[in-house]
Amino acid sequence: MPDRGTWENFFDPHRVIMTLGINGQTRDVVEFGCGYGTFTLAAAKIIRGQIYALDIEPEMIRITDQEAKKQGIHNVRVLLRDFMAEGSGLPDARVDYVMLFNILHLEDPLVLLKEAKRVLKPDGKLGIIHWNYDPSTPRGPSIDIRPKPEDCIRWAESAGFVSPELYDLKPYHYGIVLTCKREK
Repeated sequence: MPDRGTWENFFDPHRVIMTLGINGQTRDVVEFGCGYGTFTLAAAKIIRGQIYALDIEPEMIRITDQEAKKQGIHNVRVLLRDFMAEGSGLPDARVDYVMLFNILHLEDPLVLLKEAKRVLKPDGKLGIIHWNYDPSTPRGPSIDIRPKPEDCIRWAESAGFVSPELYDLKPYHYGIVLTCKREK
């Protein structure tokens, strides 16, 4: 991760989450890999319920929790967790929206996508953000492991998500929103 100031200058978090369908009608949300809480805190300010901010790094959890308290935001629940190895720890069908922002360059993205589906309510939304597949972007994972939008869509569809909508989140990112479908 770059330093916090550099990281937060890459985004307009409020615009990004609104573009990807998080709004005042959204109830409960989980962000896998919350980092500095950039998107967690923006979402917490507008949703009606709780946001669960998960990260494997104690420092990221500390920063997110501290910033939520500093801003007087009371609906953020930080969870220090290796969600790739242990899952999220959340109950089945618990949340309305899952945020997978700048994280699907993992070794096995299907593990995370299946956990996202498990915790989503039927017809819940999955939001994905990632760095454009362009070596001229100023940060981001190595181009060798950076997924293209079509990779993310293919993985999500194989995990049971449908109806992908692709967004250009200029200048350096793309976003995708998909819907969780469950068999009846």
